[in-house]
Amino acid sequence: MAAQLHARGLDVIGATIPPWGGFDNNPQHEVMRQKVNLWLRTQRVLDGVVDFDRVLRDPADPTRMLPALDSGDHLHPGPPGYQVMGSSIDLSLFR
Repeated sequence: MAAQLHARGLDVIGATIPPWGGFDNNPQHEVMRQKVNLWLRTQRVLDGVVDFDRVLRDPADPTRMLPALDSGDHLHPGPPGYQVMGSSIDLSLFR
């Protein structure tokens, strides 16, 4: 898909998968989330990556969202979380 978009002259920006512990506690899903995020952080296919995992995760438990940023369902950020996400985006990716 990225190659097709690049062929049309478009840049492709990806984003890591935020933590969802407490919503989905399946260890296999967490392993896959970590693998996808590692690939996103190290790949050479996309033109940039926004690391929502890094800015939302709880340092005490990286499988979970920081409580102050969580909407309460352990999957979606609340307004402070969305503010942190928006502020973390390097706008030069879009120039």
